[in-house]
Amino acid sequence: MPENTANERLTPEEHEAVEGLAAGYRRIRDELGKIIVGQQAVIDELLIGLLARGHCMLEGVPGLAKTLLISSLSKTLSLSFSRIQFTPDLMPSDITGTEIIEEDKGTGTRQLRFVKGPVFANVILADEINRTPPKTQAALLEAMQENQVTAAGFTHKLPRPFFVLATQNPIEQEGTYPLPEAQLDRFMLKILVGYPSEEEELAIVRLTTASAESTLQRVLDATQVHTLQELVRKVPCADHVMRFALRLARMTRPDNPKAPRYIKDYIAWGAGPRASQFLVLAAKARALIAGRYHVSTEDIVGLAHPILRHRIVTNFNAEADGISPDKIIDRLLNDVSRADTPGLDAVGADAILSG
Repeated sequence: MPENTANERLTPEEHEAVEGLAAGYRRIRDELGKIIVGQQAVIDELLIGLLARGHCMLEGVPGLAKTLLISSLSKTLSLSFSRIQFTPDLMPSDITGTEIIEEDKGTGTRQLRFVKGPVFANVILADEINRTPPKTQAALLEAMQENQVTAAGFTHKLPRPFFVLATQNPIEQEGTYPLPEAQLDRFMLKILVGYPSEEEELAIVRLTTASAESTLQRVLDATQVHTLQELVRKVPCADHVMRFALRLARMTRPDNPKAPRYIKDYIAWGAGPRASQFLVLAAKARALIAGRYHVSTEDIVGLAHPILRHRIVTNFNAEADGISPDKIIDRLLNDVSRADTPGLDAVGADAILSG
């Protein structure tokens, strides 16, 4: 879609908001750079998830500043932050809240009062979410999907914006409770936090062993974030881009007659309808961060891995051959990009994949 056509669909106020977002995004990266070294791709994907009203799963070994990154992000956005450390003895009421009996000393009457749990915040860090049993994990389901909590028959609305960031440690699996597929599917992005480079690790050592402390400046507040979330859904997306996202998600399903042979050999279950929805929605947020008013196929390709990797269930053959979901996505992107998709030729596909 030509950019001028996309621009006509936005009001002057929305144009100003988009330009302000691109500038705010650069300021957020600069602020986080005072404390966080590297991890630029992780920061980008976190912001995309926030603007698209999606929740994120972060996976990485201990010591990679996952918790520090999330808490620092909430400070730059001037959002309330709550950390929940998931443990085997954690109860659902420890997350959502509980009712207590309160006595009026003047009249002697008693009444129930709901005490809000830590889930009533803008940014929720669910630390090591796979450490707690499924009953407690499920307490987040309604909150993540409906932005509300039901207790004792009463519904309590959660603050807006509401953003859940869960972390997992990929090393230790003993005594853990892997999240069910239904709950994993509710996370828009699964973000892999990798080791820093040698120079980045040197900068981390310098930063963390010095006495100086950095103060983060607030860039956006809750009202501005909510406005930008509304703006994301107004970003135009051409039909051929939507169809590209749709084909990508549908080709992961082994029962699809058009699926390649390696999909049928290595995948037990493919991505559901949420995958194509999230691909388009997150791509809109990615376009806004870049200061663009329309979605391109490049946006879909750039988000395919974090959106699809936790929605693809590989079988024993894949495990035996050392085939991971990310390797399957790499091959699938190449195949779908080179297919007869309007608006994208083989040369363009190579440029996108190499970038």
